[in-house]
Amino acid sequence: MSMAQDFKAFLLRGNVVDLAVGMVVGTAFTGMVKSLVDDVIMPPIGLLIGGVDFSNLFITLKDGATAPADGYPTLEAAQAAGAVTMNLGLFINTIISLVIVGFAIFMVVKAISKLQKPVVAEVTTKECPACCSEIAIKASRCPHCTSDVA
Repeated sequence: MSMAQDFKAFLLRGNVVDLAVGMVVGTAFTGMVKSLVDDVIMPPIGLLIGGVDFSNLFITLKDGATAPADGYPTLEAAQAAGAVTMNLGLFINTIISLVIVGFAIFMVVKAISKLQKPVVAEVTTKECPACCSEIAIKASRCPHCTSDVA
């Protein structure tokens, strides 16, 4: 086979296509969760703890070229001035996003596992009433003690 044919066979295998679809859906899901955290969850939490905007919660490690006397009002202003910042609010948002994504994946996996029927193993042996040996289910006589097991 040529390399092009090998590559085509690789791409058309089921698990590669499933992986690609999963990546696309996962990317869309991540965007949705990020919006949920940034736009829906964090504003009320920030309001409850005194109007803190978590996206602007940062520590200035080193001032930029034009540092205001009272500090930078926003993270964007600090970054535009060239300041080195530790972005705690963005980190908190990321942690909350991770928890939400993890919980959502847990719920999806749990729902899928409930939909799947449990695999019941077929019974192929029985116990001899005389000697308690395992014998074939269709056996009429025990091969160990030769008693009838009808």
